[in-house]
Amino acid sequence: MAQEKPMKKKSRVPHTYVVLFLVVIVVALASYIIPAGQYDRVKDEHTGRNVVDPQSFRQVDSNPTTFFRLFTSVPKGMKEAQAIIFFIFIVGGSFQIITATGAIDAGIGRIIKKIQGQEKIIIPVFLILFSLGGATFGMAEEAIVFVPIGIAFARALGFDAIVGMAMVTLGAACGFNAGVMNPFTVGVAQGIAELPLFSGIVFRIVLLIVVLVITSLFLLRYAHKVQQDPTKSLVYELELAEKDKALNLDHLPEFKIQHQLVLLTVVIGLIAIIIGVFKADWYITEIAATFLIMGIIGGFLGKFGPSKIAEKFVEGARAITFGALIVGIARTILVVMEDAFIIDSVIHGLAGMIQTLPGAISAVGMYVVQVVINFFVPSGSGQAAATMPIMAPLADVVGINRQVAVLAYQLGDGFTNSIIPTSGVLMASLSLANINYDKWTRFLWPLMAIWLGIGVIAMLIATMISYGPF
Repeated sequence: MAQEKPMKKKSRVPHTYVVLFLVVIVVALASYIIPAGQYDRVKDEHTGRNVVDPQSFRQVDSNPTTFFRLFTSVPKGMKEAQAIIFFIFIVGGSFQIITATGAIDAGIGRIIKKIQGQEKIIIPVFLILFSLGGATFGMAEEAIVFVPIGIAFARALGFDAIVGMAMVTLGAACGFNAGVMNPFTVGVAQGIAELPLFSGIVFRIVLLIVVLVITSLFLLRYAHKVQQDPTKSLVYELELAEKDKALNLDHLPEFKIQHQLVLLTVVIGLIAIIIGVFKADWYITEIAATFLIMGIIGGFLGKFGPSKIAEKFVEGARAITFGALIVGIARTILVVMEDAFIIDSVIHGLAGMIQTLPGAISAVGMYVVQVVINFFVPSGSGQAAATMPIMAPLADVVGINRQVAVLAYQLGDGFTNSIIPTSGVLMASLSLANINYDKWTRFLWPLMAIWLGIGVIAMLIATMISYGPF
């Protein structure tokens, strides 16, 4: 470990809340420029979802954001994001109870001791493991609960919180982006486009391998740099503040029976979450409830009394208030656009631009349009419902396969979820990790540029090989 250096100068980047509110203001001003418009929504017979009627776009009465409504949009955003906000508080509080028992440190310490000399293998292992979740059942919100565990592993290995969070969230993102058998993105989009379910899977498997390899190399490079010189960490100040909580491998806590019982509770809880997501359509509410049960039972097994459990829960929830509220402020951006009726206008305008492009360029144009739309409609299935009824027939018009249009949606929806501030999953993960949004973007932008470039290449290849079946 390199000798500690003086703390870096304070960043001149505006506070995260300021950056997000500036985006809200820009969107509010845009409501005076972009004509209001709407599509009709109809029920799709193949998927059972409400989708747009591509022929129904019409302009409606303008409803620009007033000064006072700009500010009422903030509590409305908080209200609409309440499920994720309280999910963050409950998971953060419950995990603090479990952490306070010492079970996480004792368990991780034993694992790290066994792999000493091969520490970096943890990074690709985490990425591959979580990519399988993203590729098969669309793991996104479900990955949030694993962020603290990833960070604990990373810090024990001499890395930082960014590495810990990235091992989990970027792993899930790789699988989600490739969409090998993701029912919430590829499944929905192919249903709307009237393609056979999960057709074209070989192309997506190859894409997953490529994205995983590049992401692993990128993260390993950053992790090695931080391990060699901790001051190179983008969250060096955070690591200094958390230094006293870091696991000391030379003085590991005794792995007592109570620790084993706490970890067994966590494992059973995580298995229950996975089964619930697959078999019972569990979502945020059920996952949060399971984590709360894990925290309470784990606290009692760790020999905490009721008051101590409550105290640790509040301590954990308090520590992530900053990040939890960011989710609501980010949701405000969408609230302003929805109230001003300009989201559909943006989609309609961007789709119209594609019709003027030739051949393979049209496919790349579709991809770029989906990337832009993802900022405003970060829900995967929501974006499919809003755009695929337009993009599928548009693909027919410009002479490219509908499977290529689905690929454009899939990649456009997936890649930028890891960096856009309107992504509730990203903001929730950052809040649990206690990482500022600007630090995360500084870390991720080179990889994001590579990912987006891979998307362009994939679109060109898909067009050249007539990626289908049709």
